[in-house]
Amino acid sequence: MRIDVCRALCCIALSIASLGACEAQETKRPSIVQSPESTEAQDKEFAALRAGAQAFVEAFNKGDAQAVAALWTEDGEYVDDTGRSFVGREAIEKGYAEFFADNGKAKIQIMIGSLRLLSNDVAIEDGHTANEAAADGAAGISDYTVVHAKVDGKWHMASVRVELIESLVAQQNLADLDWLVGTWVAEDRGNKHKSVCRWVSDQSFVQRDFKVTRLDGTQTSGVQLIGWNPQGGYVQSWTFSADGGHAVGAWTPTEGGWSAQMQGMTGDGMSTSSTNILKRLDDKAYVWQSVDRTMGGVAYPDTDEVILKRLPVNQ
Repeated sequence: MRIDVCRALCCIALSIASLGACEAQETKRPSIVQSPESTEAQDKEFAALRAGAQAFVEAFNKGDAQAVAALWTEDGEYVDDTGRSFVGREAIEKGYAEFFADNGKAKIQIMIGSLRLLSNDVAIEDGHTANEAAADGAAGISDYTVVHAKVDGKWHMASVRVELIESLVAQQNLADLDWLVGTWVAEDRGNKHKSVCRWVSDQSFVQRDFKVTRLDGTQTSGVQLIGWNPQGGYVQSWTFSADGGHAVGAWTPTEGGWSAQMQGMTGDGMSTSSTNILKRLDDKAYVWQSVDRTMGGVAYPDTDEVILKRLPVNQ
C-alpha cells in the first residue's frame, strides 16, 4: 500500500495535478453533476449533507438508536450488509437498537466518496464505512449509497443500502506490503513519475516520497505515510503535497491488490475524493488507476491505468 498507488492517493488530494497528473495523465474536461443554480447554493447544500453524515456518526457511536432513526424520512428504507430491509423510522430504530444491544461499544467511521445534487430536493451520497464491532475487535469495511430527500427544508435519508467489502482482524499488520519497499518509476505521455518507499518508525509505517515531472518541466511532489489504524482496524494513509494539499485514505484488500477510498483537500481549499486501485503484476511491476474522482463537487473522468516498474537497487 505504500503503494505507490500512491500517486493516486495524492492524485486526489494534492492539487489539480492530483486529480490527473499526479499519477498519470492530463485531466480531461469534467462533467458537472450538481444542479442547483449557483456554486454558493451547492456549497450550502453539501455542507448540510455532510453535517447530516456527522450527526449519524455521533448518534451511532453513542448507541442512540432513536437519534439514528430520526435522520431518515418517515417512510425511509435501510438495507443492511446482510440484505435485511427495514422500512420506516420505527423499524429502523428497532433494528439499530438490536444491533447496539449486541455490540454495545461498536464505533463507525465514514468517508464520503461523492455527493451529487440531482435537484434542489434530491441528492445521492456514496462512500465507505469502517464499523468496529466490540465483540471480537473486528472491523467491517463497507460501501454505502444514500438517497437524500429534503423534507420541510431539511435533508433526511430516504434510502440507505450497505454492502460489506471485507472483514479485517485487528492483528493484521503491514508485513504483506514489504514488497513495495523500493524505488518505482513510470512514464506516461511525457510525464515522469518516481516514488521511493521505505519503512520508518521501527517498521510501523511505510513512508513514500514522490515526485511527478511533467512534460513542461514543472513538478509535483509530496510525502505519504501508510500505517495500521488500530481503532478502526484497517490500513490508513496520510498524504501531503508541496502545495499544502492533503488526503486521508482507508485501504481494503482486493483480489491481487488494494483499493483505497481517498478524501482530502487541495492546497487552495477544494475538497477531493477518489478510489485508487493497485494491482500487483509481479515483484517488479504493478498497475495503478484512480476512479470515481471528484474535486470541488465536480466529477472527473477515471485516469488511464499506469504501470510502475521497480528500479534495481543499484540505480
